[in-house]
Amino acid sequence: MSSEAQNAEERVVDTATGAEAPAEISEERVQHIFSNIAKQYARFNAVSSFGLFKGWLRKTVDAANLTPESDLLDLAGGTGDVSYMAASRRPPAHIQLTDFVPEMLDVAREREAAGAACGVPIDFEVVDAQEIPYADNSYDAATMAYGIRNIPDRMKALREVHRVLKPGGTFACLEFSTPPNAVWRFLYHIYLKVMIPFWGQVFTHDRPSFVYLADSIRAFPDQEHYAQMLRDAGFSDVSWKNYAGGIVAVHTGHK
Repeated sequence: MSSEAQNAEERVVDTATGAEAPAEISEERVQHIFSNIAKQYARFNAVSSFGLFKGWLRKTVDAANLTPESDLLDLAGGTGDVSYMAASRRPPAHIQLTDFVPEMLDVAREREAAGAACGVPIDFEVVDAQEIPYADNSYDAATMAYGIRNIPDRMKALREVHRVLKPGGTFACLEFSTPPNAVWRFLYHIYLKVMIPFWGQVFTHDRPSFVYLADSIRAFPDQEHYAQMLRDAGFSDVSWKNYAGGIVAVHTGHK
């Protein structure tokens, strides 16, 4: 990894381009997009991933190394996809479900009321992952799905995750990534350019916001660069696994 790349990743960026920019640009955009899509978020994920999203969630939960005694922090947890997958697949003792957008958590609460938590105690809180309001060494595991690329100060957020994990704790992060095969990468970028805005128009009638989502995926660092960011934030034994040919990757790191 070049020093230029590392310096770029240390900056506060416009998450649509990766260029240096005030945090407010990205934060206001994220609030707008995800407050609008909250009610349709599950359908959007299912349709836009051709049903593969549930499998990726299972891989993320498995990578978190949960036990029945674990206290799990789900950051950028949205409507609760990771939390409820954990509750049904590898139930921990407690889940702290957090997100930057209150409307997303409103949907997560509705899902809990409908029984999605499978009896696992869950607390909800609006949290900016760049300023996590919890004590050092508080959680056995932390998860994040499709959140880190929407955060303007990514290194600050990763250091915060590391801070609140207990020694030996695991961070499992699902994010869109870069297919290593050039042909598959080319076809995927066409899909991002054409189909993600199309699904956005279908679900929310807000095509421009989904142009941003596609742009943010293309602008996010590739697997190795993101792994290095995790190492720079203090994580050890950092690794990743690609799924769907590298369209997404699950990165893990340990404190």
